[in-house]
Amino acid sequence: MGAILATHILVSVLSGLVIVDKPQGWTSHDVVGRMRRLAGTRKVGHAGTLDPMATGVLVLGINKATRLLTYIVGTSKTYTATIRLGETTITDDAEGEVTEARTAADITDDAVAVGVAALTGPIQQVPSSVSAIKVNGERSYARVRSGEEVKLAARPVTIHRFDVHSITRIDGGRVVDVDVTVECSSGTYIRALARDLGNALGVGGHLTALRRTQVGPYSLDQARTLEELAEELEVLEMSLAARSLMPNRELSEEETTEISFGRRIAAGPGAGTPDAATAEKPAAAFAPSGELVALLADTGSFAKPVLVFAPGTGTGQAK
Repeated sequence: MGAILATHILVSVLSGLVIVDKPQGWTSHDVVGRMRRLAGTRKVGHAGTLDPMATGVLVLGINKATRLLTYIVGTSKTYTATIRLGETTITDDAEGEVTEARTAADITDDAVAVGVAALTGPIQQVPSSVSAIKVNGERSYARVRSGEEVKLAARPVTIHRFDVHSITRIDGGRVVDVDVTVECSSGTYIRALARDLGNALGVGGHLTALRRTQVGPYSLDQARTLEELAEELEVLEMSLAARSLMPNRELSEEETTEISFGRRIAAGPGAGTPDAATAEKPAAAFAPSGELVALLADTGSFAKPVLVFAPGTGTGQAK
């Protein structure tokens, strides 16, 4: 990932990303609030919610780096998780009350493997009803908590990898714990995978542990706990963050000047191909100094700026 800027909490913080190892029991909003205090700025956002029960990688943007978050939200995620077969809960995870229990003693390892295989690849997934998805302007979880029965529409997601590491039979097989790794597209609910695996096996299921280990190019190895960040706030500077996140384009001095004023330049080498930069998936453009100048999209024979950053600051300050 390259160098990371380590800044004492009393020193002014540059715009950049902070990779947090979210603690259990904290909401993503709780972590954002804590970071606002540590960084001394209100301008902090996150690139994808983690449930309070979950731990692991939560990517935060500080100041102008919040503009990069939209390009991180849609990246693939990787999780380690434990799925408990034999019990159904109202929330599809361990935080909800058990609504039904059926013995899983007859569930074989082969049956688990077949169920996992059926949930791998492109699938249609119904999100957990206790989720932040809005239904007629109100969060689904709020409707459920008020006693309403909520049925959400299925949506396409892709499970790139669904690996089973161990299967543990508890209390004579009454429940079965399955430890897994899941790599998936944005928008996937791991709770829903646990629910659907249990339902497919006829015994119900829910999630008892969840840890996010990767968000796009950012991994648990780079993450720091809130306690560590309180001691030394490590900020991944915007140029370094953009280099790892999206295709790179190196600009000449002339191109840097043109783009800095919001003008078009010649399209990149991938123009006209499936690799062409788009507004949704732009290329990060860098000055000869290595500074992040802009995010670019190819349009015909030209590349135009999606977002321009002020030149000469070295900190990725946006216009």
